[in-house]
This record gives sequence, C-alpha cells and structure tokens, in this order.
Amino acid sequence: MKFESALPAPGDLSSDAPHEPLIISASPQMAEILELISRVAAGDAKVLITGESGVGKDLLAREIHQRSVRAAKPFIAVNCAGLTETLLESELFGHVKGSFTGAYRDKPGKLQLAHRGTLFLDEVGEMSLRMQALLLRFLENGEIQAVGADHIRTTVDVRVVAATNRNLGEMVSSGQFREDLLYRLRVIHIHVPPLRERREDIRVLVKHLAGRAARPVTFSEAATRTLERHRWPGNVRELQNVVEQAMWMSHGETVEIDHLPPSVQTQADAVLPVKERRRQVADDLYQALVSGGYAFWEHIHPLFLGRDITRHDMRELVRKGLTTTRGNYRSLLRLFGMPAGDYKRFLNFLAAHECNVDFREFRHGNPTPARAPRLLPPLSGQSGGSEKANDAPPAVRSA
Repeated sequence: MKFESALPAPGDLSSDAPHEPLIISASPQMAEILELISRVAAGDAKVLITGESGVGKDLLAREIHQRSVRAAKPFIAVNCAGLTETLLESELFGHVKGSFTGAYRDKPGKLQLAHRGTLFLDEVGEMSLRMQALLLRFLENGEIQAVGADHIRTTVDVRVVAATNRNLGEMVSSGQFREDLLYRLRVIHIHVPPLRERREDIRVLVKHLAGRAARPVTFSEAATRTLERHRWPGNVRELQNVVEQAMWMSHGETVEIDHLPPSVQTQADAVLPVKERRRQVADDLYQALVSGGYAFWEHIHPLFLGRDITRHDMRELVRKGLTTTRGNYRSLLRLFGMPAGDYKRFLNFLAAHECNVDFREFRHGNPTPARAPRLLPPLSGQSGGSEKANDAPPAVRSA
C-alpha cells in the first residue's frame, strides 16, 4: 500500500478539494497510522494524537475529519496554549452580552460552531485544571453553558480530536492533568513518530515541497542524502523551512549541498547530542572518537562549552573510555585523539567541571569494553605497571 500525502503550505489547509490527501509519506510507520485513521474516521470516537512539535498532528486531525461522514461540516481548531484560561473558556463555550468587559454582544463558542463537525484541541496539555473540568463536563453530556449565562443553553454534537506534545501520563502523576479527562480523550490513541525515525519520508517530502514552489527546482542526490542524515529536531516543520530556504539560495534549477543552511550541512555528519537517552549520547560521542576520526579538543570540547552536552554525558564518555583502557587515564588521551602532552590539561579540565571519574573501579575484574576492541588503536609503549601510580587525576588519587 502506498500513501502519498505531505505537509501543505499553511494556505492550503482549507483546500477546495476536500478529498485531496494531506499527508505525504513513504514510511511503514505512517502507512500504519493512515490505515488506522481510515478505520477511526468511520466512527465518532474521541482521538488523542501525540508526538513531538512539528510532526503534523494537526494534519492528521484534518485527515480524520476529511475521511469521516462529518467532512461536509465545520472543522474548528483551537490552540489551547495560545489563550489564557478566561479567553479559552469564552472561545470554547461562548459568552453572553455583559458577562465581562468587552462582551458587548452574545457570541457563540467554537463548540457551537463545530456542531455536527469536528473540534480539534491543539496542545490540550496546556489547559488549566479548571478548564479541564469544564471540558470533561462537556464530553460527558454535550451540554454548553456560555460564560455569564445562568442556565444550559444548548446541546451540540461534536467530535473531539485532541493533540499534545507532552506526556499526559506523567502530568497525571504530578497532578497537572485530570486522569478522568485523559481517559475520555484517549479512546483512540495515535502516536506520530519523529521524522528522524521515519527517514523514508524525507525524500518524498522534499520532492513534493520543491515541486510546489513558484520556481520548481530539484535537489541533487548529494543534497538529498545530506537532508536524510540530519536529525530534524523540528521535524517536518523544520524540513519545510529548510527546503524553502535552500530553494531561495540556489541560483539554478538544482539545489546542491552548498545551498543548504550551514546547520544542516554540519549537523548531518557531526556528532550532535539530541534528546535521547543519556547513555545513547555517550555511545555516539565515544564511537565518533574511537572510529569516526573525531578528536576531543576539536569536536567534543566545543559541544560541552556550548552546553550541547552535559556533565553527565561527559562523565559517561570518560567512563566508557576508562572501561576500554582499564582505568588508564594516559591511554585515554590517545584513545580520544589527544597528544600525550595534554595529560595535565585534560585532567584539569575534568576536575574544573567535576567530570572526573574514579579510575579504580576499572582496574579490577578485567571489564569488557563497551565497544568492540578491534575499533581501538594499539596502545604502544605501555609497560603495564609503570604508569599506574601516576596516571590518575590528582583529585581522584587523593580519595
């Protein structure tokens, strides 16, 4: 099954062609999601869409609406993070004349406007607890009470689709989100993986976005591969901006690597930490130093000073190195691409930033290296015992 859909320009979201696909994809993950949407759209069950910012949660909500029997009725979107509690209440439920300063007339809320259609609550995790209680009451009985009204005014038929980039389960545990509301919203749960986990989508997205421009261009194979290696912390939204910028930077009909933003050119091949497990960050740094041709002072040190990696990441990197060298700090210099004369500089750096690690736990039991030892350069001139007394950091040796 092949799905062709993509991120349209903002002005295309309310297309005159209601059956035009909104999601461009070639990955199996998105194929499964779209297949689920085709089943979900047939009913009226509430849907919760989760995922990082920029993955296209709003487009999936529109896709659900367009494939449903409600497609001919309104699709109303509300950004819960962009409104204060009072304004959000008025926006959803409406208000009566004189209910607050500036309420010079009765105004229907978004819930009334979405009658027999779909209401999309974006960033629902940003709602206050009071607004969560009001929303829960509506979800239970479909009744609306406008701000300032003293009685229930009407009952509406609205399908609710909500989205968030936050972990609502953790928010429930910390008392920031109502557990009963979570159960109401999460009848169907759709999680959208980040773009870095579905790289098959990058090529078709780039082709689609480039083909829709006023000045159609193509991306060279080298430029496309560079885009595929980028980690895309901003996901599809970031990709859209990069494609647009690259097309303006190119002078001909082909976009080359030089036309890509510098951050994409460097980050495609460089070791850049991302918001993954801390152990994975240390693994990436270690592998780059041992077998990727990177050097500590030239590549890792700037990342630490720029706060791209933490003290914990640095300690884990040192621990991995000491595991391989069996606690030998002098051998760690060569492993990390530093000259032997940088011994004191390296130890002073670790001590100043509280990143030093006790070497003694690695001297006993012959621990197995974290990576395959074949990746390591031979440690020539190591006598085995002559260095042991002098290779520990001063702060560690005195412990």
